[in-house]
Amino acid sequence: MTEDRLTEIERHMADLEKQMDDLNSVVIQQGKQIDRLEKDYRTLRDSMDASLVKPLSEETPPPHY
Repeated sequence: MTEDRLTEIERHMADLEKQMDDLNSVVIQQGKQIDRLEKDYRTLRDSMDASLVKPLSEETPPPHY
């Protein structure tokens, strides 16, 4: 009885350790993806040419106005 219970607890702990390892892998992967996205965002932001964006007062109204 006690041995069966101990075996079940060990099995449960092994499952929890596997889940923890899997979740840790996901967190690491997401962290790398966030780093790449932040780098891409900075690159896009830095490459935007401010002269491409006109102030609203200089914009030509659409033809239907």
